[in-house]
Parts: sequence; C-alpha cells; structure tokens
Amino acid sequence: MVMNLDIRPDETAVYALGGLGEIGKNTYGIQFGDEIIVVDAGVKFPEDELLGIDYVIPDYTYLKENRDKIKALVITHGHEDHIGAIHFFLNAINVPVYAGPLALALIKNKLDEHGLLNSTELHEIDEDTVLKFDNMSVEFFRTTHSIPDTFGIAVHTPSGTIVETGDFKFDFTPTTKQPPNVQKMARIGSEGVLLLMSDSTNAERAEFSKSERWVGKTIDKLFDEIDGRIIFATFASNMSRVQMATEAALAHGRKIAVFGRSMESAVTNGLALGYLDIPKEMLVDAHEINHLPANEVLILSTGSQGEPMAALARIANGTHKQISIQPDDTVIFSSSPIPGNTQSVNRVINELEEAGATVIHGKINNIHASGHGGQEEQKLMLSLIKPKYFMPVHGEYRMLKVHEGMSHEVGVPKENTFVLDNGDVLALTADSARVADHIPAEDTYVDGNGIGDVGSAVLRDRQMLSQDGLVVVVATIDLKNQEITAGPDILSRGFIYMRESEDLINEGRKEIFHAILTAMREPNASEHSIRNAVVSQLQRFLYEKTKRRPLILPMFILI
Repeated sequence: MVMNLDIRPDETAVYALGGLGEIGKNTYGIQFGDEIIVVDAGVKFPEDELLGIDYVIPDYTYLKENRDKIKALVITHGHEDHIGAIHFFLNAINVPVYAGPLALALIKNKLDEHGLLNSTELHEIDEDTVLKFDNMSVEFFRTTHSIPDTFGIAVHTPSGTIVETGDFKFDFTPTTKQPPNVQKMARIGSEGVLLLMSDSTNAERAEFSKSERWVGKTIDKLFDEIDGRIIFATFASNMSRVQMATEAALAHGRKIAVFGRSMESAVTNGLALGYLDIPKEMLVDAHEINHLPANEVLILSTGSQGEPMAALARIANGTHKQISIQPDDTVIFSSSPIPGNTQSVNRVINELEEAGATVIHGKINNIHASGHGGQEEQKLMLSLIKPKYFMPVHGEYRMLKVHEGMSHEVGVPKENTFVLDNGDVLALTADSARVADHIPAEDTYVDGNGIGDVGSAVLRDRQMLSQDGLVVVVATIDLKNQEITAGPDILSRGFIYMRESEDLINEGRKEIFHAILTAMREPNASEHSIRNAVVSQLQRFLYEKTKRRPLILPMFILI
C-alpha cells in the first residue's frame, strides 16, 4: 500500500530525509498534491563508531512508494553531501535530474562508474532556467560557495514560494567570477516567500566569511617563501583553491603534478568547463617530478580530510608507489576538517611531520576560508528573502537552534519558526504552518555492496569485536544420546593470547562442557537452547576472570 501524508489537499508538504541535526545526507522533499520536487541527494560519511561502514544515506522508503509523483531531482551544487548518494537514489527511484554544469559533470562521472549513465535523464541548468510542472514550478538563483555553479532553489507552489538556499556565503569578489545574484534574491523576496530553508553550518560564527581572494594572497606569500617541493592538499571540488594554487605555481616557475582520482577528475572537468586555466606544458606526470629541481614542483593531492586511501595519506605513511616525503617538502592543508575527520587529519599531519615534511595547516595560517556564511550572511539571506515561515536546515541541532534565534532578530516571529527532525512533515498554506506527520527517515548504512543490511545489532557486534575480541567454541554433540563426542575447544581472536593463557582456556572448556551437558538434559533440548546456555555461561565466566566481554560464537556439529 502506498504511504500517503496526513495533510489536507490545500497544504504543501516540506520534509527532510537528511540534513537536519547533522552535517551531510542533504535530501529534501517539497510536495503538493501528486507532485514532488526532491532537492539534492547527499551522503554522510560515517563517524568512528560506525565500524566498517562506508557511507550513510537516507531511507528512501517514502519516495520509493511515491515514485510516480516525483517530477524532478534538482541539485544545488556538486559537493558529496549533496550529490554523493545520487547513484543510490537513482537505483531506487529513476527520475529526471537537473544540475549546473560542474555538478552535472561530477554526477556523470558517478553514474558512469555505477552503470547508470545511459539510463538516467540528465538536464543542465543555469540561473535562468525555469522548470514548469502542473502544480509547481522551479527557478534558480546563483549563490557563492567553495565550488562553482552553486544555486539556491525557489519552488513556487499553490500555497506560496518555498526557498531552499543550498550551501552559501556572500562572496562579492569570488575567484570563479560568479558573484551571488543578490538582485534576484531580493526580487524573489519582494514577491513573497512562504518558507525559507537556509544553510545553518556556520550559525555559531559571529562573522562575515572571508572571500576566497583573501586565501589567494596567503597562497602567493607561501609560494614566495618555500624553496622545496610543495604538496598542496584541498577538496578536489574547490576549483577556486585549485586555480589559486596553480596560478601561484605558474608565477613561481613550478610544474604541476596531479595525484588522486578525484583530483585528476576535478582538473579534467575544470579545464573542460573553463574553471581552470593551466597551460598543458605545465602539467607533468609522476615520473617527471622526480627529475625536476625541488623548487620547480607543485603536487596537487587529494586527502585533505585524512582519508586513509587518499594520495596524501599514502604519501604520509610511505605506501605511495610514486612519491615519498623528502626533507625539504612542505605540505599545505588548504581546508578545514569536516565534523568527524579531525582525528584522521591530525594523524596524517603527524605522519607527514615524522617523515620530515613541514606542514602548514589551521586557521592561524590563513590558508582556508569557509564556503558557508557566518551569522551576518545568514541574517542577510533572511532579510533578502523575507520569509513568512523559517526552517533552518543543513546543520547539527545546536546550529539549527542558533539560526532559529537569529531569524527572530530580523523579524520572523517565534511561532513561525520550526526546528525539525529528519522525517518530520511541515504542512503549509498561505496562512498556516503545522507539523502534520512523520515519514521514515532513519539512517541507511552502506557497507561494500550491501545497502541497509547492516543494522544496530551488527554494529553492536562489531563494537564488541573491536573492544574485546572473539571467542569461538567448537564441539561435536550427539544430542539423541546426550553425549559430547569431540571437544569442546576454544579459539580466541583479539581476546587473549592462547599460548600464555592455558589455565584460563582449560577452565573455560570445563565450564562449556558442563553447560552443554546440563542443557542437553533439559526437556525439549535443541541446538539453539544449547548455544544460548554456552554463551551465557562462558560470558559470565570470562567476565569474572578478565572483566572483558568478547563476542562468543558457538559452532556445533550435530550427529
């Protein structure tokens, strides 16, 4: 049976499947009648406690059950927290996709890699594009962020206009030559906006974010001062930062080598779309850099977030096939750690320093400017859009609350603001707003090729394995005659060193022996009941002896 929302026919529904109370997984739905517009299809990278998990994506259950209503997936920009789950989304729900030039190029790469390119309807948009459907229409306005082709989205519904800003800052001197279209924002605001959904990432920073050009001056100064090789690590999608690094390299007579698949793809796309201007003769391959003087080399690398398999991490730990750290190398981290990555970044920095490199990172070196607006920019967006209702998005809970408070300062009444959870449904008319329903919006874990097959029980087992290890119990049982014909034996992995724990092993075998015999003599004894008895008895015994709780796995052969 199709899942329907508990709303009136005259109400427009707005909901988030991801992006509320978290950084990442941005996926928003705007629905009127039998039409749904989906904004973004983002991924979230796992926190440390999600052992073995590769990605976290939204629960698409509601959208899958209502796929016939979805008219479009519109993309604000090409960062992973907005497009990283697009192949998972399109595998579940094949709908037309609308995106700017760079986001579309990145999406094509993903879909090609996952065999979905030929089966997906893709459309390139710009800020003059207007999408028209029976009940709703969509227009776009240019914003600035740390990637080119960034758009806010205005969805015109029978209830009123709903604006989703995407990620934004107000950079009036952008290196991309794509300034924010303040006039269009003001025009949309003056025509009346029912609801604003606005980026909350930097809601705790009482500032106006610095321009990318400010970072460019720092990069030029660093290149003036560094004599050895420069390894420059940043987000591959940050074309502005890549262009500034390459311009500084060209000005200082350095050839440029590119390492890491995402950086290679970004440079290829950037050159094709005109966002990067690098003479072909200045690009060299890995073999050439080893034959050039150190002061004539710039290495552009992935791995600014400490990703273990990225080029920079492999350079740091000495496992990269083509590059090893030299004593006069300088590594520049032109980024800041995203939430959850601080430890990984620090580990790579430490390894680089231990290998002999000089590492430049952090705010004190002025080599990074946030792509998200601070409080002053968030107030400016609220003042331009002039919404009747306000729903902060894209941020952890405390960020959403701070952003909500700011909206009151610029005239949005407290009763007209909504700090919601993923799955909450906000129902709107021209004169009313209420939380009307809730749809499934739990995290879905991706582990290898498995999507959603790892739940809390599996993660709990992995946590136990990582903390206390595994004990395997092996025995051959004649259940009919109530005899143990072989074993029991104990195998330990990650719990104790067996050669040095003979007494504990022997005592444990006795405990298991008695537990099996006792369980077999019970009425209606079964393999399941014997397993439970062994686990219970051995857990109790091992905890008394070691104060640890390993995962216990009985393996019985029944004869």
